Amino acid sequence: MAAQPSPSTDAVPTDQPRHPVDEKLPLLKMTTSGLQHVAAMYAGVVAPPLIVGAAAGLSGTELTFLTGACLFTAGLATFLQTLGFWKIGARLPFVNGVTFAGVAPMTAIVASTKDRSDALPIIFGAVIVAGALGFVAAPFFSKAVRFFPPVVTGTVITLIGVSLLPVAFGWAQGPDPTADSYGSTTYLGLAAATLVIVLLLRRFTHGFVKQIAVLLGLVIGTLLAIPLGVTDFGPVAGADLIGFPTPFHFGAPRFQLAAILSLSVVMVVSMTESTADMLALGEIVGRPADERTIAAGLRADTLGSALSPLFNGFMCSAFAQNIGLVAMTRIRSRYVVATGGGFLVLMGLCPVAASLIAVVPRPVLGGAGVVLFGSVAASGIQTLVRAGLEKDNNVLIVAVSLAVGIIPITAPEFYHAFPQTAKIVLDSGISTGCVAAVVLNLLFNHLGRRQGDDEVTAPMEPGEEIAGQRGGAGSPAAGPSAVTAH
Repeated sequence: MAAQPSPSTDAVPTDQPRHPVDEKLPLLKMTTSGLQHVAAMYAGVVAPPLIVGAAAGLSGTELTFLTGACLFTAGLATFLQTLGFWKIGARLPFVNGVTFAGVAPMTAIVASTKDRSDALPIIFGAVIVAGALGFVAAPFFSKAVRFFPPVVTGTVITLIGVSLLPVAFGWAQGPDPTADSYGSTTYLGLAAATLVIVLLLRRFTHGFVKQIAVLLGLVIGTLLAIPLGVTDFGPVAGADLIGFPTPFHFGAPRFQLAAILSLSVVMVVSMTESTADMLALGEIVGRPADERTIAAGLRADTLGSALSPLFNGFMCSAFAQNIGLVAMTRIRSRYVVATGGGFLVLMGLCPVAASLIAVVPRPVLGGAGVVLFGSVAASGIQTLVRAGLEKDNNVLIVAVSLAVGIIPITAPEFYHAFPQTAKIVLDSGISTGCVAAVVLNLLFNHLGRRQGDDEVTAPMEPGEEIAGQRGGAGSPAAGPSAVTAH
């Protein structure tokens, strides 16, 4: 029998997908799945411009313009990340948008500016410089991937999910924390109903319907909210049909050293979180993010940030919310997310389209968010299962890193006495937990490592002894959970 030719890259047509990440789905599935991603991250994109714009004293019309600009630039940044070109873009199913890490320093810049009309140009100038510096630093920053073994990545992925859950809980309580109705049984009941709908759809449906369960849950939840008087159609009635984000609408960028330093720190935080997000998503989609992928992804983040102020947008970063959607639906195609980026661009150009997403009540988003963000934490736990937690060293790494990472969640005022610049980093549980995990992994698993350090066991009950001290693995006293070194 003649020998069969060995497979080679030349023998495979270049237009055929080699991995689910590169798969192009049917149009209907691509469209609805892309809408799910937009729905999952919409609130996170529009919140920063609304907060910063209000602090800068913008009118309602200007606030709408700024929000549309941020949607438009989020779509462009998503194209860079998912489709990419040259060495730019991780080419993973990532949605990019305005990072919330910059809200506090941007509002601080507004407060320190004598003429508030100068605040946005100063912010835009600082974002441009921070983005350019980050773009140059991306290949060096990406070399940190070697310090992210499963014990670190699993911890960080878990922290991403845990850090996002309070956002869902806040949404579930209503749109206005200062209102008397905040946290009412109506809002919480609507969030619970949406959660139940998503769970029932995931449990009792199959195929395509099962995969778009979140989108269907958002639609059904919104319909349920109408007779309760929770759904607000005002944004649709007051929105324009067409609105292009005119370049430098708020004035030419201005470059102020203090603002540049402040947002450069935010860029470092954003790059740290994006690295963690890429590692998390790489695990979920089955295409682990290596050093080259991370460098390309960071270039997309930073280039998107540097270009964003041209269209009146803010600093961009990968959105962890959408990782949960990928984990739950198992739709791994980057073209689905690119389609979502197309919808973001469309909403930036068509305020009416943007307002349709804005109709979804916050409690409905909160109910769906519990599933999305909880899925991220569950993916992190799955990674930790493979991380060798039978070793005490790794247990300590996870335990302390998780504790450090949840400080901003459980004790928001813990770092109140620190300088504002330091709080930018410390108030990000993902960043502090990531740094703690990397440092502890180096300390326990690399520096000064001695022969026999692997002979450690899982946490024991009081009085329990290591199996080896009872006579080894072959001893009758050795229980099924006993672990010995080989």
